[in-house]
Amino acid sequence: MAFEPPQRLVRALGETHPEGGAEWLDRLGELVRQAAEVHGVTVERVQAPGGRSSLVLLVRQAGGTPAVLKLAPPRARPESERAALAHWGGSGAVRLLDSGSEQGVLLLERLHPELSVRSLPEAKALLEAAGTLRRLWVEPPSGHSFETVAVRTERQARAMRAEAERDAALTPLVDAALAAREALLAAPPEERLLHGTFRQSKVLAGERLPWLAVGPDPVVGECAFDLARLVRDRVEDLIAAPSGASITRRRVKWLAESLELDQERLRGWTLFRAVESGIRAHRVGRAQDAELLLEFATWL
Repeated sequence: MAFEPPQRLVRALGETHPEGGAEWLDRLGELVRQAAEVHGVTVERVQAPGGRSSLVLLVRQAGGTPAVLKLAPPRARPESERAALAHWGGSGAVRLLDSGSEQGVLLLERLHPELSVRSLPEAKALLEAAGTLRRLWVEPPSGHSFETVAVRTERQARAMRAEAERDAALTPLVDAALAAREALLAAPPEERLLHGTFRQSKVLAGERLPWLAVGPDPVVGECAFDLARLVRDRVEDLIAAPSGASITRRRVKWLAESLELDQERLRGWTLFRAVESGIRAHRVGRAQDAELLLEFATWL
């Protein structure tokens, strides 16, 4: 099957996994053909612009039912995503349709990729996104192998320290973020299965429920970690607003109260995740993204 993968995916893999990503992209046509054959589906088209870590294909099952075929390289942890979707069982998240027989391939129910919560006015978008996220916060399965927040953020912390050593101007924000992380991990509250990369664009319109989450990178930890990414949604609008800093503080307060979380813990994880994302953008040369995220972090 001949097609061009979305440029968004090609760029992202080039930034995060240049060697393995290029090899996976070279094999992608054959991988798609094999996956379509195994699942007995007909490919309609590639979803564009698509995601940054996987190829999403709109397909039809043998009976004509619309579905989605998702292919991801090992680095994207597709089997972890499969396990989380299976555990949620369609409650708050897209439903998994396959039995897990093929590595790196997921067959999912078809949502409406053109309509995400981000298309709603900001206040309504936050309300719907928060409600969706609440449904995902369940106890992890017994004996699970999901990564924990402590392990994931330790890996991120090492990369942040290394980048600060290369650019001393980053040191104050990195130090503040790492101090916040250390304090938060010292006395963590009850752990839940988290989406891991939740934001407004990860919540799509569905048929079973009005809104369903997609694209998790699941992790086990405290709920404030998951909510932190939502705080900075539409960061470019926040930075452009004269009252962006006060809007951000009100957003932290409202989200924490709405989901019955500790406001200071949410602020701390928002700081850490904003700095981590900003440092990562700085490392791969996305200067504008880095500037926005690191300025946002100074408000926290």
